[in-house]
Amino acid sequence: MRSLVLALLVLASTPAAGTGQHRSLGPDVRMHSAFASKFLAKPRDIIVWLPPGYEKERDRRYPVLYMHDGANVYVEWRIDDIVKPLIASGEVEPLIIVLVPNGGQQQDRFEDYTWTKPPRAKFGGKAEAYGRMLVEELKPFIDREYRTLPDAANTGMGGASLGALVSLHFALAHPDVFGKLMLMSPALWWDDRLLLRDVGKLKARPSIRIWLDVGQAESPSMIRDAQALRDTLARKGWKRDADLTYFELPDGRHDEAWFARRAGPALKYLFPGGSVKRSGAAAW
Repeated sequence: MRSLVLALLVLASTPAAGTGQHRSLGPDVRMHSAFASKFLAKPRDIIVWLPPGYEKERDRRYPVLYMHDGANVYVEWRIDDIVKPLIASGEVEPLIIVLVPNGGQQQDRFEDYTWTKPPRAKFGGKAEAYGRMLVEELKPFIDREYRTLPDAANTGMGGASLGALVSLHFALAHPDVFGKLMLMSPALWWDDRLLLRDVGKLKARPSIRIWLDVGQAESPSMIRDAQALRDTLARKGWKRDADLTYFELPDGRHDEAWFARRAGPALKYLFPGGSVKRSGAAAW
């Protein structure tokens, strides 16, 4: 295990990474450096956050959340600082969070997080290779190395913007693998709203629990698209609160700081702890 500085010097300097801050590894974080894939040109430094008690409770297994743009989520969102008090209060069940960084450049994000390349687009269309890395290589590795609950009902995926877009695409393609989704301000505009049309063509509703949000200070088109996705999911059989929650955050913008503010409520909805289950409390 080594410092995150080298990885984050590259990853946090991209337009997707925002401030370019750096963080060192904490005692509850593991780094799998240069995780190689036969499907991707570049290896990735995979960051794994372990919940309190993981090293002591040797017989316990844990649900897992996979997050795209993982360096951003660790460095800028400080996802560990968000989730630890929620676990301590019983609002979120203990879980493992796997942070998968983007390739380091804005071009890489478009390549990894989109599965088509529209005629006028400079980049895009390689998400299927990235998805095969996740499903065929990374998830089996995580399930071998850590005490996970590997079934779909205990496996989530999430991201913001393009990361949310590709999360929904992957889950619809692999509902037997991913059963929980954290979709923050999904970039549904990609390829003339292709994913919205794909959802509209679903023959049956897969068993996927979905958190969907958008900020009210984002562009009108982003808000309209999020509302359209909410309505389309409802028409396809998702039930409000039971397996779909939609939220518009007042003053919420399309940036890392505002995505971080939504992470706690999303975690409470997708991975509710004992206190939330008993009270039936809303995420917000």
